[in-house]
Order: sequence, then C-alpha cells, then structure tokens
Amino acid sequence: MKQVKHLRRPEIPYSSHSIERRRMKRTRASFGIMYSGVNGDDVFIGDGSAVDLSEGGLGILGNCPVKIGMELTLFLYLLDEEEPLFVSEAMVAWTSGSLFGMEVKEVSLHDGDRMLSFLRDQAVSQA
Repeated sequence: MKQVKHLRRPEIPYSSHSIERRRMKRTRASFGIMYSGVNGDDVFIGDGSAVDLSEGGLGILGNCPVKIGMELTLFLYLLDEEEPLFVSEAMVAWTSGSLFGMEVKEVSLHDGDRMLSFLRDQAVSQA
C-alpha cells in the first residue's frame, strides 16, 4: 500500500472575516508546473509557473483557466531534481485571471518531504 502524507494544518487560529486567509507563510518561488483536472466532461491539461509556495499550498500563474473548488493533479518541476514532484490531489482555493491559489490535499511521503526541503532551502536563500 502506498504511503500518503497529508500536510499538517497549522494550529494558529485565523479570522474568517479577514481578507488574508492564508494560514501559513508563503515563500516566493519560481519553477514550472503542469496541472490537470476535469471540467464537466472534459479533461484539461495546463502549464504554468509557481509564484509562491508554502507547506499547504502554492500560487500558480497558468495558461488554462480553473474554477474555485476544482481538484487538480500537479507536477512541480523544482530546480533541485530532474524528476517532477507529484501532488496527487490539490484544490483551487481562489482565482484572479490567470493567477490562482492551490491548497495541497494529498502528496506522497517522499514528495511531501521534497516539497518541505525545497521550501526550507528557498526560505534560507531569501533571508
């Protein structure tokens, strides 16, 4: 059976009345992304690039429109390795034109650890 990592949720409460709903600090990032999902009866594939990343999500500038609540599969082409990082389940949290935010729902233990390691490295290089 394949091990799956559910990314942890922060224990910091937040106000649902606040405009800023992010629960985790995002770090600026720039790497390629391919995403796919289902819209009605159609399967679509889009390309884009990450604009920021956190333990629980990422911002994407994409070439294929998405809607809030859509579930997508993501391939993240991080700069650290040749093989793309695979996110088996992510949900669109917000959209603004071709920019949209994803909440990561499910990722393998290996890829979850890679994502956290990449995030730490990015935070250190930006400090």
